[in-house]
Amino acid sequence: MLKDFKAFIMRGNVVDMAVGVVIGASFGGIVKSLVDDVLMPPIGLLLGRVDFSNLYLILREGTAPGPYAALAEAKKAGAVTLNLGLFANTVINFIIVALAIFLVVRAVNRLQAMQKSKEPEAAPSTRECPFCASTISIKAVRCPQCTSALAE
Repeated sequence: MLKDFKAFIMRGNVVDMAVGVVIGASFGGIVKSLVDDVLMPPIGLLLGRVDFSNLYLILREGTAPGPYAALAEAKKAGAVTLNLGLFANTVINFIIVALAIFLVVRAVNRLQAMQKSKEPEAAPSTRECPFCASTISIKAVRCPQCTSALAE
């Protein structure tokens, strides 16, 4: 069983998938930092100094009555909140990751198309017998089906 597991793990597509998952996770961290630390602060400034990570609605107050200065304070008090800012950050993260994946897939498709156009087409290895219309080898001088002599 251990031998079979080792053979499964060492297959090329499993290793490729593992590398993709690790790179994807680290890329997700980079995109999260880009959104939280680079994109959202200027957008919040333009919208009147809104901190998107603290943009929430209180659905039910917690044990300590509000108002709460930050989302962490509301959660600590046990308030039920609708976290609109965190949702907006997550949506923007998704859009950026989807765009990046789209660009990578598009580039790979273009490279594959260029590779296919560079490959010469293989010469045909068969032809059709003019007498019986069966498929025969291109090197044949007599049809194996109808035994007709074929012209070169």
